[in-house]
Amino acid sequence: MPDLFGNWFKGLDKTRRAAFSQLATILGTNEIDDVLWEDLEAILIQADLGVETSERILNHLRQTVLDEKIYRARDLVRYLKADLIELLDEGTDPLAEVRTRKPYVILMVGVNGSGKTTSTAKLAKKYSDAGKRVMIAAGDTFRAAAIDQLQIWGDRLNIPVIAGREGGDAAAVAFDAVQSALARNIDILIIDTAGRLQSRYNLMEELKKVHRVIGKALDGAPHAVWIVLDATTGQNALTQAQAFQNTVSVNGVILAKLDSSAKGGMAFAVTQSLKLPILYAGLGERAEDLVRFDREKFVDGIVGE
Repeated sequence: MPDLFGNWFKGLDKTRRAAFSQLATILGTNEIDDVLWEDLEAILIQADLGVETSERILNHLRQTVLDEKIYRARDLVRYLKADLIELLDEGTDPLAEVRTRKPYVILMVGVNGSGKTTSTAKLAKKYSDAGKRVMIAAGDTFRAAAIDQLQIWGDRLNIPVIAGREGGDAAAVAFDAVQSALARNIDILIIDTAGRLQSRYNLMEELKKVHRVIGKALDGAPHAVWIVLDATTGQNALTQAQAFQNTVSVNGVILAKLDSSAKGGMAFAVTQSLKLPILYAGLGERAEDLVRFDREKFVDGIVGE
C-alpha cells in the first residue's frame, strides 16, 4: 500500500519550509502574548492564506484560549490544526456521482500553463484504474501538442480520444465526443479545453459556447466543471477562478503543482473566498501523484507533526 501521508508530506515540503518552518519555534515559547499572536499572523499571511482568512483563524484561536483556559503556547498546535482543517472543503468523491449519470461529463478549464491537459490525462488513468470506461475529448484545438499529448496517453492506457484538427471548432469536438460516449456506453467523458486568460473576452465567450453545446448534446451536461489552478501562482489563482466561475459555473478545483509551490496556503483562500471544494491535488510528476484531496493530510503536511 502506498504511503499516502508520506506523499503529502513530501509534496508540501516547499510550503512547509517557506511558511511554517518557524511555527515550532514560536509555539515552543512558554507564554501566549501579543508577540506570539503577531508572529502567528505573519506566518499565516506568508503561507498565502490571505489577510481575511488569517484574521478569522486568529480570532477563533484567541476565543479558544479563553474558553479552554489554555496557558502554554505549544498547546495551541492541535487547535490551530483543527481550525485549518475546518476551513477546507474536499467535497464528495466524484466517483460517487458517476453512478447516477452515464456518461458523466467533466469539463476541464483553466488558464494557459496551469497543468490542465496533464491533469486530464492523469484523471483518465485514475478513473480507468477504478474500473470505469473512460473517454477523453481533446478540446484544446489551439495547441497541436495538447492533442498529441492526450492521444499518446490514450494509446498507452487504451482509452479512446476524440480529437479534431488544430485550429478547429472546440465546440464541435465536444459535441462529437458526447455523441460518441453515448454510443459506446462510456462511464466518464473528460473534455479538455484550451488554456485561456480570464481577461480575454472572446476566448471566454468561446468557452461558454463549448459549455452550451455540451448541454445540447446531453441534457444536464456537463455534470462537472473543474478548474485546474497552478498552486505556484498563490493568491493570483483566486482572480482566475472567479472569472471562470462567472463564465461557466465552476463547481470544483484541482490544485496542480503543489509539490513545486511555496504558496500551498492558497488552498484555504480558494475554499473560503470562492466556496469551491478542492477535489484533487497534484503532488508530483507521475500519474499516481494526482491524488484525492484530503484536508487532514494537507494540514499535517504543511504544519508538520
